[in-house]
Amino acid sequence: MESRSLRYFVAVAEELNFARAAERLGISAPPLSRAIRKLEADLGVTLFERTTHSVTLTPPGTVLLTEARFALDALHAAVRRAQRAADPHPKLVLAVKADGEAGLLESILARYATEPAARPVTIRLSGWGDQARLLRAGEADAALLYEPFDRTGLDAETVTVEPRVAAIPATHPLASRTDLTLADLALPGVEEGNPHGLARYLDTIVERHGIADLPQLLTLVELGEIVTLLPESVTTRYPRPGVAYRKLPDAPPATLSIAWPQHSRSTATAALIRAATSLR
Repeated sequence: MESRSLRYFVAVAEELNFARAAERLGISAPPLSRAIRKLEADLGVTLFERTTHSVTLTPPGTVLLTEARFALDALHAAVRRAQRAADPHPKLVLAVKADGEAGLLESILARYATEPAARPVTIRLSGWGDQARLLRAGEADAALLYEPFDRTGLDAETVTVEPRVAAIPATHPLASRTDLTLADLALPGVEEGNPHGLARYLDTIVERHGIADLPQLLTLVELGEIVTLLPESVTTRYPRPGVAYRKLPDAPPATLSIAWPQHSRSTATAALIRAATSLR
């Protein structure tokens, strides 16, 4: 199977529209349609249900979409790693979301610098939830990120675990209290012991409001647009007069991990992992 067939399939599966997928790929719709039919014939399965008004994935198509994304990521990663290996002065790339490392980045790098296998480190600043993708794409050697995340093709170790706090407007009625509960906040899908529900809630507000970084998120809290949960370390690094941070004992803890590709055999990456986990 050629990678082109998978790229065509993924485009149609994500757009669920042959015309839009063709435009995205820079080709016309008829050859795209023929390529998809050939792929279905080669595999012996139907990938899409087509009507005059809609295109939907079949169960085999849903499975292939997951696997095809992974395969294309792996192919891209192989190319990127080969290119980076040709660098006469190789560096270790660490993916980090700005303000998403619990204030530990400087300490981790200082500890890493004492390791015999240490290399110069390039920090790759990433967006919300983008670190795992950069690892799978071969664009980073390691990443600091909060649980939960998609561990497909990755290994990880815990760096630190800390409580979460509620971030609410200083004018909010609940701001007069010292401790709150999840029931007080009534955030959709956020429950005690359910970090995935919290992750979905955070992803929703980030997407809905186009949030790029922590200062933007805190500004929306100040304006009364959102209420959210944050790692406790944020309270000392980002004091804001318009934001009230309140303890939330029943909230899922904030677990910061360091992740890396499962197949990595880099001694420099292993040294960084040791440095990060030694701070526990």
